[in-house]
Amino acid sequence: MTITSTEPAVAALREALADRIGRGERFAGLSASRSGGTVTLSAYMAAPGRIDTLEATLPPGAPGYPSLTVAPPAIGAAFWYERLIHDETGIVPEGHPRLAPLVKPGDPLPRHVTGYGLFTIPHGPVRSGVTESMEYLVETPGEAIPHLNMRIFYKHRGVAGRFTGMTVGDGVLLAEQAEGIASVAHALAYCHAVEAIAGCEIPREAALVRVAHAELERIANHLDVAVRLADAAGLAVATARFALHKERVLRLVSAMCGSRFGRGVVVPGGVAAFPRKRPAEILAGLASLEQQVTADMRALLGTSSFLDRLRGTGPLTPARAREHGALGPIGKASGFADDARLTRPYDGYKELAAAPPGAHSAGDALARLKVRDEEITQAFGLIRLALSDFPERTQLTPNVPCEPGDGRTVGWAEAPQGEVLYDVTIAGGRIASCQPRSASFHNLVLMHEVFAGDILTDFPFIEASFGLSAAGAAL
Repeated sequence: MTITSTEPAVAALREALADRIGRGERFAGLSASRSGGTVTLSAYMAAPGRIDTLEATLPPGAPGYPSLTVAPPAIGAAFWYERLIHDETGIVPEGHPRLAPLVKPGDPLPRHVTGYGLFTIPHGPVRSGVTESMEYLVETPGEAIPHLNMRIFYKHRGVAGRFTGMTVGDGVLLAEQAEGIASVAHALAYCHAVEAIAGCEIPREAALVRVAHAELERIANHLDVAVRLADAAGLAVATARFALHKERVLRLVSAMCGSRFGRGVVVPGGVAAFPRKRPAEILAGLASLEQQVTADMRALLGTSSFLDRLRGTGPLTPARAREHGALGPIGKASGFADDARLTRPYDGYKELAAAPPGAHSAGDALARLKVRDEEITQAFGLIRLALSDFPERTQLTPNVPCEPGDGRTVGWAEAPQGEVLYDVTIAGGRIASCQPRSASFHNLVLMHEVFAGDILTDFPFIEASFGLSAAGAAL
């Protein structure tokens, strides 16, 4: 919907957003598009069964607008979104508290905390091990971490702009590479938008295959978090065991479709083909894997020296999680859950009905791992349900024609990190614009504020427990 008011459009937009948040809806993102000399702000609000787009068009030639982040009623979750918009369009969110470049290189950030003995440790962008390029600026007197800044521009590739002019089919290939660890989820969110514009209904069996691949992706990601946490704690056996389990999942995915990341599976209208392995073979392999993962996770969560490093580390309060609309395991660990598979179900989730998350409120690194443990168990169950009564493939059609006309809508999917959004506009058979938003972008900003009371040696546990992607955040 487009905001219309006798008041300035952005003020009306802010009031509409605040009203919806007050009614229990969640702020899901903010983007900007430029057409000629006109800039339009698009805000996304998530509610049960839908995601609405609210828009405000700035006056022609306007250099800025009152920041949604601070101007009352303030929308604090817009903090990074407005920095991104400023980088991309030059439009200034007036009054923004920290308008430093986010996805563009810039001067070193000014200190947030000052005082005797305080100094800044630049950690990254190149670090030991296999880690993404991102720079943490740790402001510290030596041990405690009063404040943390992040510079994510090293991974910025201008993905949104590269969609423009692409065919609908080629758009899937780019979506899959936007955030490699969540290739399936990004492809799903993109295809859901395209399918909504085209008005096509995918075959039931294709919807079930999509669920199987999405849940295998979830298992692989959550196992990777366990690997990184165990490694940070110096548990060599646990690190090796969970790395082996993750490798087995990726090899199973490769055997099913030819890609370890599940690329090439999801296409507009369904799936490109059904799995190369028969459902019975897939389920047999999963049964053995699930048994071993469950046993090793029980052993890990029963290791007191490991639990001591996670318990109370990097806590996010339930109030802050709800205020920000924290996504995925980070939100669930703090008592705030908005899982798109449940509240806005799609594909086979409409039929399979994923179980609600368990009750958590500690919001620390341990709670985030427990949430992932529960989601791994749930994922194995969903895959069994999806494939257990799969009919003979000779009777099936993997996809239906999906030729969208002109239109615009938002598609979504629940990645292992949380909700992924794609705002897609089609014109003349090609992509006129596409605005992707990852859960990593929405959640990573919370890393700024969970270090109160923690020390430098807690850093790897907090970072690993968030389980996010710098590339996904810096699209």
